[in-house]
Amino acid sequence: MKMLAASTNPGKVREIQAFLAGLPLEVETLADHPGFQVFPEDGRTFQDNARGKSLFYSRISPDLVLAEDSGLEVERLAGAPGVYSARFSGEDATDEKNVDKVLRLLAGVSHDERKARFVCCMALSRREKIVTEITGTVEGFITMEKHGTGGFGYDPIFYYPPLVKTFGEMTPAEKNGVSHRGRALRQLRLFLQRSQL
Repeated sequence: MKMLAASTNPGKVREIQAFLAGLPLEVETLADHPGFQVFPEDGRTFQDNARGKSLFYSRISPDLVLAEDSGLEVERLAGAPGVYSARFSGEDATDEKNVDKVLRLLAGVSHDERKARFVCCMALSRREKIVTEITGTVEGFITMEKHGTGGFGYDPIFYYPPLVKTFGEMTPAEKNGVSHRGRALRQLRLFLQRSQL
């Protein structure tokens, strides 16, 4: 069976492929289909974007289509950057610029006021119908400065208290064991193992 992972983010694709390894499933990505149109992510929530993207590509692909939208929500910033996580610092946003903007907006804010969470919403569809939707979250805090060079996105400033380190300081295995996407992907793997798709 084939599944299209509807993402161009190499970090996300690596995590998806790692979690689904060993299943009787061939995972392709949008990089394998350069002719496909780009879905405009203009939903108001992560779930809107995941659902919309999954249905959009299931009109083009006959295979299972997995789409996800994820990002960082900072309590002190009223849930920002939220769905704008990837482009929080503007049109020419980069991971580094986005991280710097969050740190700048939280300058002078105490540790206890820096609560944050990562959210991952996934939608799996086939032939223009949603098959299942899954959400994974993880709670933590935004650090005062960057720590670690692993992962991607906001990982160097997302501190996870149970492991006493940021996502940027974790090994890929450590991060996948506790992250929002890891939690969602474990549910997805279980769903795929049990279903008769």
